[in-house]
Amino acid sequence: MEKQPELCQVDDALGILVGKWKPLILLHLLQSGTNRFSELKRHLPGITQKMLTQQLRELEEDDIITRKVYPQVPPKVEYSITEYGKTLEPILEAMHEWGTKHTQHKRQKLIQNSL
Repeated sequence: MEKQPELCQVDDALGILVGKWKPLILLHLLQSGTNRFSELKRHLPGITQKMLTQQLRELEEDDIITRKVYPQVPPKVEYSITEYGKTLEPILEAMHEWGTKHTQHKRQKLIQNSL
């Protein structure tokens, strides 16, 4: 199949995944299943509450994750990956593998340049 650059949808896909935290949030939910907000925050050191809230809202708007609020005091909120969101798993795995190879490539290049 011939790809036509003017019809490229990579930008749309990247819009969902771009950001420091979204891939980490998705990988965590794929790996561990449903999590409460506080659990996600604990597993993502360095993320602010505001940033986590923003990233989760964006993923929810794209139907990648679901948010379930339990009517209790204090409120209990859980996040899960949707079936649609699970389709990102092979993409995230491929990106992880490529990132690992790229890091190794950069190290080898650095070593070669220092000789």
